[in-house]
Amino acid sequence: MPTIPQASDQWYVIQVLSGQELKVRDSIIRRIEAEEMSDLIYEVLVPQERVSEVRGGQKREANRKFYPGYIIINMHLLHEDNTLVDRTWYFIQETDGVINFAGTKAHPMPMPRQEVENMLAQIKEREGSVKPAVSHEVGDTVVVSDGPFQGQTGVIAEINEDKGEFMVSVNIFGRETLVPLEYWQVEVG
Repeated sequence: MPTIPQASDQWYVIQVLSGQELKVRDSIIRRIEAEEMSDLIYEVLVPQERVSEVRGGQKREANRKFYPGYIIINMHLLHEDNTLVDRTWYFIQETDGVINFAGTKAHPMPMPRQEVENMLAQIKEREGSVKPAVSHEVGDTVVVSDGPFQGQTGVIAEINEDKGEFMVSVNIFGRETLVPLEYWQVEVG
């Protein structure tokens, strides 16, 4: 039998209705206060990142969930002898929008410590930054939607995710030339 982490180190993945992650999180947070559960439920997360994309020629930012259909909760659910903390179990199961604990048939197990650390590091790393929502690949034909080459068609030759740029091959004065363009400056051709 695996060792059960201390109460404050137990993290669980909860499957919820798709598209309802934030609503379920907010409901749990409200109920924690109302039902005085803060001694058993410590943190409720819907890991997200900001992404930028171009739609209809307009640059927009939106939140994209890392794990659609799931929320992550740090809570005391298992005693050291691997028995359930009934109060916590029923609190989660009775929350509207909750389907079940992920990865288990009958008895939930906490996430491995390394997985928790990786997930929290990923959340922290992406906090405050905006990542381009890239749906293009090398070889895709695109239309330049902004800048001096606006309206020209080109082919993506390279993608630099760190800089948020494409190197696009466009025809300038009868010659193919690589032009660096930001993600928001191109649309599907």
